[in-house]
Amino acid sequence: MKNSFKHDVVIIGGLGHIGLPLGIVFASKGLKVCLNDINNDVAKIVNKGEMPYIEYGAEPILKEVLANGKLVISLDPNCISDAKYVIIAIGTPVDEYLNPKTREFLEFIKNIKQYLNPNQVIIVRSSVFPQSLHQIMSILGTNETWHLAYCPERIVQGFAVRELETLPQIVSGFTDYAIEQSEQLFLKITNKVIKTSMSEAELAKLFSNSWRYIQFAIANQFYMISESHGIDYNRIREIMIDGYDRSKGLPSAGFAAGPCLLKDTMQLSAFNSNQFQLGQAAMNINEGLPNYIVDNLSKEVDFSTKTIGILGMAFKADVDDIRDSLSYKLRKILIFHGANVLCCDDFVKDPTFIGQDELIEKSDIVIIGAPHESYSKIDFTDVKLINIWN
Repeated sequence: MKNSFKHDVVIIGGLGHIGLPLGIVFASKGLKVCLNDINNDVAKIVNKGEMPYIEYGAEPILKEVLANGKLVISLDPNCISDAKYVIIAIGTPVDEYLNPKTREFLEFIKNIKQYLNPNQVIIVRSSVFPQSLHQIMSILGTNETWHLAYCPERIVQGFAVRELETLPQIVSGFTDYAIEQSEQLFLKITNKVIKTSMSEAELAKLFSNSWRYIQFAIANQFYMISESHGIDYNRIREIMIDGYDRSKGLPSAGFAAGPCLLKDTMQLSAFNSNQFQLGQAAMNINEGLPNYIVDNLSKEVDFSTKTIGILGMAFKADVDDIRDSLSYKLRKILIFHGANVLCCDDFVKDPTFIGQDELIEKSDIVIIGAPHESYSKIDFTDVKLINIWN
């Protein structure tokens, strides 16, 4: 088995939210890592030792591994041939009907096949539609033995550097060598590897995100029921979890968004011939929460005479990622109903946003879109506040 590679690891999609933290952590353990991507603007930022998005604890390590040469960036796909381990960490898109665009992912594999060889261990890190790995094997071909593994990521965005070293890593593969080598690789950054079949790994990833999405939907449904009857859901939740361990997992209400939870729930539904009623109900509830907020407000105010401020446009607290953020859906609905809408976010850069103080001063109503920590220190005495988070 050839082992004279220039790099230990190359990560395709290496400048993204999944690939970059993983590459930084591998490099911090002494591996030679190449981040392959097509985004030249982001490459320039990272090469300066700066993170292009919020990832807590990552930037000091990034500077260190760039300085010692353990981490390099390449926009040239030929670098894919130069590593023993090839990790694929590209996003897996869905279409406008929330069906997985499996063909696009497989077309990408076809396009990079020319840079792959059977001496490598190819690891898919992305969320995938079940059975996609079998289709990748067909693309690679049966004339030679390919070492393909599936090792899904399970980190919480913004805290990957910390979680990569604490979470067990699921490892599956089509050959014993793929499994053994993937296990050895990930044991360099975590203390536990869980070896599974390919189908178990694929479903474990989708089940995990669907489970979280359904949990948020239950909390949001409880919130809507409580609000509709003039009762404080968060007070009820406090009563439920106080000294009662069986209810401690009940989340607070809030926007359930981001690039994975809804997408993986819908992938699971599509895989099961759209017979995933809980998942579909969760989508209706979570995606319908902005509409519920606006409908409730419309009973009290004339939107055409009001200025409404949205504090927090990221998809969750204390990050700068706006992908699939429901704050933008909320803004769109409010504007449709005639409201003047102002937006602000501590982390998201947008020239149309204004500062906190100005937003609060100019708004008749303020809605917390993402519960950034700094918002807990604001005095909302002189403005009507809608905070579904607590």
